[in-house]
This record gives sequence, structure tokens and C-alpha cells, in this order.
Amino acid sequence: MTAAPGDHDGGSQGDSGNGGAGAEAAFAPAAALESAAFPPLVRALAVVIVAGLAAFALWSLPALQGAQWTFASLATFGLAGVLIAWVGWWMVFSRTRFIADDGLLVQTWLWDKRVRAADVASFKIVHWPWLSGVIAPRILLRRRGGGITWVHAADAGLLVGFGECVVRQGAGVAPGAPRG
Repeated sequence: MTAAPGDHDGGSQGDSGNGGAGAEAAFAPAAALESAAFPPLVRALAVVIVAGLAAFALWSLPALQGAQWTFASLATFGLAGVLIAWVGWWMVFSRTRFIADDGLLVQTWLWDKRVRAADVASFKIVHWPWLSGVIAPRILLRRRGGGITWVHAADAGLLVGFGECVVRQGAGVAPGAPRG
């Protein structure tokens, strides 16, 4: 059984038996938040779709072997399969991490997305709680240099934390400073 931070069952957690460093860590602000980039249902759908396409390709293999293939058509077919598998992989294993001390938001994806709070000119969080099982909460970031970046996180609280960091940064408060 795992205990939530701050829970204490009287067991030995440190040399003194009163919680030691574990109790101090329970009251310290979180330095980093991390979640999957997409909700579990979306990740499961990605697996089902990629597996279904692979099964259909295997089922179609006898018919495809009888066709006359040029190099270009074979390469296109193969590249499409690789891209479908690659996107499916990243939908399942993509993670979003907010490092509060650095004011940095990172999403692993086909290419990693990295945004510092100091580089954000404006942002908008798009989240429909009643659809969060199938549509991941996301944040639209407009950068000071003119670029736009979408970052997804299954946990909307992570995006809200980054938004608060952007607001504090605009107010002249250091990224790792406590709220107050």
C-alpha cells in the first residue's frame, strides 16, 4: 500500500521517527509536475487504431502481393505505415512536464516542445472538463518571437501551473518563488 504525501502511519520514516525529511518534503511546493500528454482513452484509441491498421495490412497482404508495385508506390505505402506507427507510439508515450523552478514546460512528442515562461507573450488554456476523456486539455502559447505552440497534458492542473508561472513572470516575480 502506498501512502499519499503527508500521510503518516506511525512507521519509521527517518532516524527520529517523526517523519524526518519526508514530512518536510510533503509541505514543500512541487518543483516539477508531470503527466501523460493525452488522456488514457485517447492513448487506448491510438493503440486500437494502429493495431487495427496493422491487422488490416496483414489481412490485405495476399491481395497486395499480386499487385504490380513501382518503387514510388511501395515507398509511399511503407512510409505511411512507419508514420502511422510513429505517431501512435508518441500518442501513447508522450509526456508533459512543468519544471516550476526554471519556468519551463516540456512535451515529448515527434519533436520535443520546450517553452520558457519568460518567452510567452500570451496564452490560452483550452479545456472542456466534460470531454477531457477524449480531448486532452491543451495550452496555446504565443511566443514573444511570433511563434505559436500547442502543448497537451492529460492533467489540466499542470497547464494552469504553467499559466500561473507566466503571469508571475510578467509581474516580475521569479519562476520558483512561492505564491503569495
